[in-house]
Amino acid sequence: MAYIDYYKVLGIDSKASADQIKKAYRKLARKYHPDVNPGNQEAERKFKEINEANEVLSHKENRAKYDKYGENWKHGEEYQKAQNQYRGQPGGQQGAYAGFGADDFSDGADFSDFFQSMFGGGGGGFGGRTRGSAAGKFKGQDVEATLNLHLRDAAKTHQQTFEINGKKVRITIPAGIADGQKIKVKGHGNQGHNGGPNGDLFITFNIQEDSHFKRKGDNLSAPLNIDLYTAVLGGEVHVETLDGNVNLKVKPGIQNGTTVRLKGKGFPVYKNEGEFGDLLVTYNVQLPKSLSEEEKELFLQLKNLAK
Repeated sequence: MAYIDYYKVLGIDSKASADQIKKAYRKLARKYHPDVNPGNQEAERKFKEINEANEVLSHKENRAKYDKYGENWKHGEEYQKAQNQYRGQPGGQQGAYAGFGADDFSDGADFSDFFQSMFGGGGGGFGGRTRGSAAGKFKGQDVEATLNLHLRDAAKTHQQTFEINGKKVRITIPAGIADGQKIKVKGHGNQGHNGGPNGDLFITFNIQEDSHFKRKGDNLSAPLNIDLYTAVLGGEVHVETLDGNVNLKVKPGIQNGTTVRLKGKGFPVYKNEGEFGDLLVTYNVQLPKSLSEEEKELFLQLKNLAK
């Protein structure tokens, strides 16, 4: 497989911060998303490449391996360890690989070919006589994925199915999942090597903002427009919540910008069924426009009475 410069794919510097990586990925993912480019195979190829780069660079441990080992990052530590063990012994005949003689290698193969064949680089070097005890079992590479959710979808427990490495994966997303939160799906990463266990799938959630509600922890906030007359005289208004409208009594003389708290009408608490945060409603008093002459006269009378 050809070496891919993941930093170049995302158009960022190798010293880019985690936030810069996230920002670059989101920008490119929107540009090349299949829904935006239906039928465009080049855009689809680019989209997969962008996701692959993000899965590596957004994971701190994977990025460190990639920076250190480059194209051999998936098995870099095992690769380096094997090289150190082999080269660190006199004559190369002791330690972890003791017992291999010169005839164990095919003609023309060097030590790098041996390690490449052992740790995923391809190519021969053993002439068909690889010893199972030397190869060992290795866990498959973990896979990173990002899942976009609307705020209102994140407020309810539901299932989603998506495809990873050609396989469909169905997960149950608990209500109250947070933006940036990561969960592990065991055994759904890349296939293990030489009979080793599969890697795991790590899903990071990207919670998209809502046009009405703003979330802070388990609480929600939202504006509420009321007319001048209700603000002055009081009354009852309808307030939108995540599970439908509720009635709210407005006290007479309420001031613009006043915030009231509706207990238990906020966001569900993650993995605490039946628990919710609060909804903070801020009044936005709407002044009347285009007053009639009669209305102006009445307001003038009120002004004179207030003197």
